[in-house]
Order: sequence, then structure tokens, then C-alpha cells
Amino acid sequence: MPQVEILGHRLPIVAIVGRPNVGKSTMFNRIVGRRKAVVLDTPGLTRDRNFETAEWNGRAFMLVDTGGYETDPRDNIYAQMRRQSLLAMEEADVVVFLTDVTEPDNPVDRDVADLLRRASKPTVLAVNKCDTNRRHQESYAFYSLGFDPLYALSALNGSGMGDLMDRIVELLPEEEPAPETSQEGPKPIRIAIVGRPNVGKSSIVNALLERERVIVDDTPGTTRDSIDTAFRYGDRVYTIVDTAGMRRRGKIERGAEKLSVFAAQAGLSRCDVAVIVIDASEGLTEQDQHVAGYALEANRGCVLVLNKWDLIEKENSTAGTFAKKLRDEMPYLSFAPIVMTSATTGQRVKRILELVDRVHAEYCREIDTPTLNKWLEETTHRVSPPWHKGRQLSLKYVTQTGTRPPRFTFFVNNPRLLHFSYRRYLANQLREAFGFEGVAFQMTFRAKSRDKSSEEA
Repeated sequence: MPQVEILGHRLPIVAIVGRPNVGKSTMFNRIVGRRKAVVLDTPGLTRDRNFETAEWNGRAFMLVDTGGYETDPRDNIYAQMRRQSLLAMEEADVVVFLTDVTEPDNPVDRDVADLLRRASKPTVLAVNKCDTNRRHQESYAFYSLGFDPLYALSALNGSGMGDLMDRIVELLPEEEPAPETSQEGPKPIRIAIVGRPNVGKSSIVNALLERERVIVDDTPGTTRDSIDTAFRYGDRVYTIVDTAGMRRRGKIERGAEKLSVFAAQAGLSRCDVAVIVIDASEGLTEQDQHVAGYALEANRGCVLVLNKWDLIEKENSTAGTFAKKLRDEMPYLSFAPIVMTSATTGQRVKRILELVDRVHAEYCREIDTPTLNKWLEETTHRVSPPWHKGRQLSLKYVTQTGTRPPRFTFFVNNPRLLHFSYRRYLANQLREAFGFEGVAFQMTFRAKSRDKSSEEA
């Protein structure tokens, strides 16, 4: 069986660490130049390590935002946040130790400082929220943590960030030449793992990557940021996005959950294939249907994953019964392949990538115009186009006008003569003839003549 290889670690790693709510995610967004990490004035909002490529003065590096470090975590999620912070410290080439000027002499800061000294990693002490002269003066108290020099700054407005970044680049290890890469071969496939909260998305990501990449906990909403990880499996390269759990629009609460849904939708907008995860032990819910709607609205390829399959009592026809029920309840995704998995046991998890490959090939597929028009001739001969008020719809020809997803433009005498039932007939025949597994293709009907009474449909 092929091995999973995590990519992107050729770049030196800079990790931002510190206790909760000192502004790590704000600094992360400031450095990468966009709002990638969820930011809200709530302690513990960032729970996983968040990765993004950044650059300063022509030097690229991998920036890591971590969940807050706590000496005595009060529950399982905070314990895993602490472990993620420790992993980030261990992997980093340079550590930015971020503190809050409004909270001097915090015992957790001293614990983090002791850990960093024992790790012997190049460390930069940054004192955040120094947005007044008085706070700049108060930052000198943090020299007691034993790091020199000290950088007083405000990640929110950017003051002092330039000096900090200059120092980070100075401490980076010597740049290694990137290995030669072939220009031939398929491009990486971007996958978004989506679903309502607590269906096992993070567990699937960890099982696919064969390591603990994101926090897994039974508490709904554990994942809040969208986290990108590039990896190779076999001869293919993927970028996987474990998105925050999404709920339907009317149920999105203000604050962290609302921002997380925006991040998940952004993840969908950047992917090729959406892997829609459903909890098999609970069955299809209204929230699952709304999540699937987000993927369809984004015009992405779709794979349906029934996770937690190990919790289902099986008979010979169990899988078929579940699949048929899912098809009946989600007819708008009848074209999407289904796989039953257990992220806990690893059962059929790698099968997800096989289906992603198949769907991605259809997502990028192109059909030549002669083949399409031969199909159109046979299809209209089989069932004649409709009449309306004494005029019959005439389909002149069809051509593919785009991919990702496939788009087809039909040129007709008058788009107003097209009935929705005949449009559905054409779509069904197109899928029957050419497949397009997992892909919701688009069809546009345009007038071939310049008759002002005609319009696009």
C-alpha cells in the first residue's frame, strides 16, 4: 500500500506560541496578509495548528498558529490544544513567544518560557497589544522572562511588526534549494472535508494523513479554522482542507460559529472536490442536506462519505439499504459516489481518495464538439423538442464552454421555447451518455440568431 508523505515542510517553520487570547491568530493573519485564522475575543478559539506559507524580504517560510498553551488543561480539548502547541514547538525552526502586555507576571507565561529554554530553539519574545506609549514602557517588565531582545508591538494595527519580522528572518536556517520538480503530470487535487459538527471530519483527515494533524473530540465544533495540508499518496498530490462544521444558515450563531462557517465556505471555494461527511449512526439530517447544498452552490465535485460505519449493525443488505435511502433523500446528489467508512478503524478511508480521483477526472473532463453534436442529434431524434404557441424549440448545436465544472452551451432558435422537463431530459441524457460521476455540470441555452425577443435561459 502506498505511504502518505506530508508535503510543504521543505520550508523553515515559524511557530507562534503562547497562552490563550494573547493575539496569536491576529498576528498570524497579519503576517500571512489575509484573514485565514478565525479571530474573536474569546480564549481558546484556535484549537488546531493552522499552517500557511508566508514571506518577508524575499524569504519564504511556513507559519504555524497554535491553540493556547495551558499548564493545567481543564478538559480534553484544552489538553489536546496543549499537545498541539508542544508539537509546534518541537517542529519549529524559530518560535515566536507571544505575550500580552496587559497581563504581566502570568505564571503560564513563565511555564512556556521554561519549556522554550529547555527546547533550545531560537526564540523571539513579542509583547502584544502595545498600542500606546505607556504600554510600550510597560512591556519592559517582560524581560524577566529571560529573553533578549524583546519586541513590543501591536498585531492588530501592525506597529512594531517590521522589526519582529526582520529578526525572524535572521534566525531562519540557511535556505535549502528546492528539489527539482517535473512540469509534467497532473496538478494537485484540492479536497474540502465538509459536514455538520461532530460527524468525524477531523478523524477522517487524521486517518487519511496517518498522523494526528487536527484535534479530535466528541464536543461539536472542536474544529474552528479551515486547515490546509498538502500530501502525496501514491503518484498523486492532494491538498486537504478540514473545515469547521457547518450548520444551515438559520442556525448559525453569532461569533465563533458564524466565522467558522465563513471559513468553511471559503474552503469550498478553493477546492476541486467536496467530501461530504455524514454520520451513519444518526442517519441523514436536515443539517446534512444544507451542507450538501453549500457544496452544490460552490459547483464542486462531490463524494458522499457515510462515516462511523463501525457503529452500524450489519446484515447482507445493510450497505445497499443505506445507499438507497440516501439516494431517495438526496435526489439532487444522485450522481455522487458513496463510500461507507470508519475513521476510528481506518475501514475504507483510503477509498475516499480513489473516488476523489475519479470525480476530479470528470470535473476536468472535456468532450469535443463533434461528439457532442452527434449525441444531440440522436437525443433530439429520440424525443422531439417541445412546441409552445405554435413554435417548436430547435436545438442548432452544442459545445463545451468550460471545465471545473463542465459547462455546455446549447444554441437554439429561442430559449423561451425551452420547457423545464425537456431541459431535465437533456441533462439526464447527457449524464447517461458521458457519465460525469460526482459532478453537477452546467447547461446554458442561447439564441443563435440576433432576434431581440430571444434571450439566454
